Amino acid sequence: MSDFKFTIFSEKHFVDLNLYQYGREHCDPLHSYGPTTRNHYLFHYIISGKGTLVAAGSDGKDRNYSLKAGNGFLIFPGQVTTYQADPEDPWEYTWIEFDGMFAKEAVMLSGLTMSEPVYRSNEKKIAEEMKNMMLTLSQDVSGHSPFRQIGLLYQIIDGFVSSASERRTPSSGHISDYYINEAMNYVEQNFQQDISVESIAEYCGLSRGYLNKIFQKYIGKSPQSFIIQYRMSKAVQLLKHTELSIGDVSKAVGYPNQLHFSRAFKKVYEKSPSQWRKENSDVKKKN
Repeated sequence: MSDFKFTIFSEKHFVDLNLYQYGREHCDPLHSYGPTTRNHYLFHYIISGKGTLVAAGSDGKDRNYSLKAGNGFLIFPGQVTTYQADPEDPWEYTWIEFDGMFAKEAVMLSGLTMSEPVYRSNEKKIAEEMKNMMLTLSQDVSGHSPFRQIGLLYQIIDGFVSSASERRTPSSGHISDYYINEAMNYVEQNFQQDISVESIAEYCGLSRGYLNKIFQKYIGKSPQSFIIQYRMSKAVQLLKHTELSIGDVSKAVGYPNQLHFSRAFKKVYEKSPSQWRKENSDVKKKN
């Protein structure tokens, strides 16, 4: 039997980068997984042994990769993959599943793509540090703060991007970066108000179409989706840590109409605000 251990990360209100699961596995010979798809990015780092990856490229055609210790592979959301341990020297790997506002940008900076998903390091020391942080994360961390786990995720992603042999250097002072930062700052400072994509575009001095274009390219979602996700992340913090009524939480995150807030919240979290609070409230746990 494979030596297998994984953890589901249950906190869902981290916006920029978030964990979904992480773990470690020492596989039996020929142990395989797939063909399947994932909803988020999934990065495996190979600790020892060998194996193969079959992954559909951006053109939909399968590509085969032979991998060994020190390599890694990134699975993209919606990408069909199958991976299998070597029959004589089966691999052991550790993994993280992640996503968020800046996940697409981080992956882009690493240089990995659906057609070139294999991680190879050009910075051995950084790669070793990244591996150790992934192993630390994969240990039993029950009782540890989710902020610690998210902190490890940020360090892992930094190591992943910094050590990837195909990494891209971001353009210093790129105009799109400037506009995206301006737009995000506007949302952070005004999310409690009646803001819209039009008001953000006007603040940045851009057309709505161009603002949408650069958000889709660099963030992987529309400005409207960013506004909603940011408001919902603030809402769950209030629901979890305060006794404010649902109506007051609604107003505090920019929804004067509580019904509209509840509908938007349920669309994101698949639960009503009151049900989410019932299952997650810190205030409730202290009483």
